[in-house]
Amino acid sequence: MQPFRGGGGARHNARAMAQQAIELILLRQWASYLTIPVMLVDREGVLLFYNEAAEKVLGQRFEDVDDLRAESLAELFQLRHEDGRRLTPEEHPLGVALHERRPSHLRMRLRALDGSWRLIESTAMPVEAQGTRHLGAFAMFWEVPGP
Repeated sequence: MQPFRGGGGARHNARAMAQQAIELILLRQWASYLTIPVMLVDREGVLLFYNEAAEKVLGQRFEDVDDLRAESLAELFQLRHEDGRRLTPEEHPLGVALHERRPSHLRMRLRALDGSWRLIESTAMPVEAQGTRHLGAFAMFWEVPGP
């Protein structure tokens, strides 16, 4: 599988992060310390960050990622329901948290960028600041051990 590309790379992501609300900057900092995979997107669905634990599941370092939108995740990682049906961007927990502004959880299959299929569970939540100002969403996910 090819790495995902879009234009701008880590420098673009760093620039985008620098222009974000302090709440997102602090959330990114917090996520960098976690040992569970975490992904953060802004209110437009642009990927702002995923941590080192997520790199191991997704198969690519964050520093090597160019622009990526939340809606592209279902296609890029060939997301599937547990029974093999295609998962639409609207069904993905990150998409639900971002667009419906409510928490969501789902067990699904993904094809990592190293080509391996993985069964994961993902929980996503909207990120809101004071006054219910919508800032984006974050997802925590983990690989489900095989039998």
